[in-house]
Amino acid sequence: MMKYHVLTLFPEMIEQGLSSSIIGRATEKGLLQVEAINIRDYSTNKHHKVDDYPYGGGAGMVMQAGPVYDAYEDLVQKLGKKPRVIYLTPQGKVFNQKMAEEFAKEEDLVFLCGHYEGIDERVLERIVTDYVSIGDYVLTGGELPSMVMIDCISRLVPGVLNNDVSADIESFHDNLLEYPQYTRPDTFLGMKVPDVLLSGNHGKIEQWRREQSIKRTLERRPDLLEDANLSKKELEYLKRLQQEKEK
Repeated sequence: MMKYHVLTLFPEMIEQGLSSSIIGRATEKGLLQVEAINIRDYSTNKHHKVDDYPYGGGAGMVMQAGPVYDAYEDLVQKLGKKPRVIYLTPQGKVFNQKMAEEFAKEEDLVFLCGHYEGIDERVLERIVTDYVSIGDYVLTGGELPSMVMIDCISRLVPGVLNNDVSADIESFHDNLLEYPQYTRPDTFLGMKVPDVLLSGNHGKIEQWRREQSIKRTLERRPDLLEDANLSKKELEYLKRLQQEKEK
């Protein structure tokens, strides 16, 4: 079982956001566990205040180190070990599929969600193992990024997807985007499903799909091709596509 522990000021966001669809069903089956830990519960202030003005001045407020550290230490005591702690921040490495595969190997993952102008640096230095961003933009807090990552990582946990094979053949497998998909009817608004998909020839279908993945990656995310896992024949196909594109 993969167990997620989210340190947050808004536990209801996590609980509601991850209670439905595939993630919700996987939780009900006991394949995943999501625990939202309210940092405010560890405030020593009677009003459960967890932020204060930044030293040195400046706009906004900063989350205090104490409540965050106490919430973390309480979790460590429960787990009997120091888990991997992911701090969601625009200053972190941008999340990708390879990172998801690495995180999916863990038994426990902690997501630390910041707010306001951030969290007191001293507690980050003590507990954070990974600084991760979901993109070069700023959100109001770390809850949405944590849910994005949990969704992505969970799909790699055995049993979460009805078809475990699908996690391996979707976008970013071999660093390629996924090929186009079609379903019934075979004609829609005058557009027909490619004949090869109706042929029943699985060898040709697989070749067509790989070629479509390469073509789509070249068109939409050419940066991925540098690390793509391609056979000699596929490299030749890519070279032909690039030459046609340059004409």
